Amino acid sequence: MNIRKRLRTHPEVHTGALNDILFILLLFFLIVSTLANPNVIKVSNPKAASDTKAKQTVVITVDKDQQIYIGSKAILIDSLESELSLFLAKETEKPSVVINGDSTSHLGTAIKVMQVIKKLGATPVMAVDNSH
Repeated sequence: MNIRKRLRTHPEVHTGALNDILFILLLFFLIVSTLANPNVIKVSNPKAASDTKAKQTVVITVDKDQQIYIGSKAILIDSLESELSLFLAKETEKPSVVINGDSTSHLGTAIKVMQVIKKLGATPVMAVDNSH
């Protein structure tokens, strides 16, 4: 009777290459997650033969000194509603008003402008620069 133990080899999986791949993937996702801005949703708009954007009726600008402009004409906040209603009276569709606010201007002024725009039945649109 042969009672000797057989020499058994223990099967091993060599994970050296797998570790390298996982390390590269980890670095890739770390770098991508620091570059991606979680507050921005980018979409690819479909192309069309005609312009499908909403018509931009009026542009209101609020500068760093809280001065308000309709187009290039400076106005006071008290006369904004009457001046803006003259521009919006010519429109047949629901107009949209673009607000260009300086990054150092107070948010309260832009909110007052938005309230006037909504009161007149137009759609306020805040213009932002996302090139930072």
